[in-house]
Amino acid sequence: MKNTATVQITTIHDVAKRAGVATATVSRVLNNTAPVSDSTRKIVQTAIDELNFVPSPNARKLSWGKTFTIACIVPFFTRPSFVERLRGIVGVFEDSDYDLIVYNVESAHRRAQYFNEVPRPDRCDGVIVVSMTPNDNDVNALKRFNLPVVLVDSHHPQFHSISEDSEEGAAKAVNHLIELGHNKIAFIGGPLKDTLNFEATSSARRLKGYKQALQNANIAFKDDYVCVDNNFAIGSKNGNTVKAFTLQLMHSNHPPTAIFAASDFQAMGVMQAARSVGLRVPEDLSVVGYDDIELAEHLSLTTINQSLRLSGERGATLLLETLSILSNESKKENISLSHQSFIDDYAEKVIHEKVPVDLVLRASTAPLLDRQHIVT
Repeated sequence: MKNTATVQITTIHDVAKRAGVATATVSRVLNNTAPVSDSTRKIVQTAIDELNFVPSPNARKLSWGKTFTIACIVPFFTRPSFVERLRGIVGVFEDSDYDLIVYNVESAHRRAQYFNEVPRPDRCDGVIVVSMTPNDNDVNALKRFNLPVVLVDSHHPQFHSISEDSEEGAAKAVNHLIELGHNKIAFIGGPLKDTLNFEATSSARRLKGYKQALQNANIAFKDDYVCVDNNFAIGSKNGNTVKAFTLQLMHSNHPPTAIFAASDFQAMGVMQAARSVGLRVPEDLSVVGYDDIELAEHLSLTTINQSLRLSGERGATLLLETLSILSNESKKENISLSHQSFIDDYAEKVIHEKVPVDLVLRASTAPLLDRQHIVT
């Protein structure tokens, strides 16, 4: 007959018995929820160490009335720009008491489902929404249970937000090309209206900044210099579309001498397409991207750094600060703070932060040369 070993699990009751105190006192020491004398705290801590007691996460959640979980709703999180934002968010929560669950949105149906089902107090303590601007239905869903919400890379007057100014970034990109002597500048971007019900896409805002920069420099805007990839939002990379746009532009009667792309990925497609027909970058064609993803440096792409990781870090930090305020207010009153009261106060102090957008000069742009484009 085989001998079976029984694993002895130490409980909070064992700690209380060893320390000679009530279980409630042990709980106060573990959770720091009420004053405990230094001598009693030392006795309890000694008992914890001697028994190698590890608090049950589930018990801790029950005692605090919290899930210690943060929900992050993000579209197409495999895209480089979203990955960078997520790295910033993850980095902050790695050093916190909270677990992070990421919900990937790849369709309008999934978007509606997550906005309706995720922001519940039995699933999370707070929500981060990345690159999706809430519509009226979303706002109602997000506020239904009065959980703290932070928007990253979008803006809404009722929620904390961390965003960048795409119009300003685009203007910096185009102004750089104008300063180099270019006045035939094309734009390649994603859809201006998105199937995931974004209020406004980044491409739409960057196109607006592109137009404004041209207008300020008294350069005529040309419709045939604008190429919009309406399939880019559904998650595929669509490199062939960018290549087709680039060849279309460069085979035209008046080809551009520079192209501003609304993302680094699209800018890289432009560079690849140009070189496939014998055009040199930047001698024959200057190219500017947007995002400053890691690969942009390796390919020497001039681009706009929109502080991707910083925006994620600031969004996560802002949510932690909000949760801390809520927790401290609850302790101060020694009762559960009314979530509605908190949200009413929170709404009056909504924070909207802008992360910097900066031009990063690399080797894909150069002054305009007096030469004729020849595309074979």
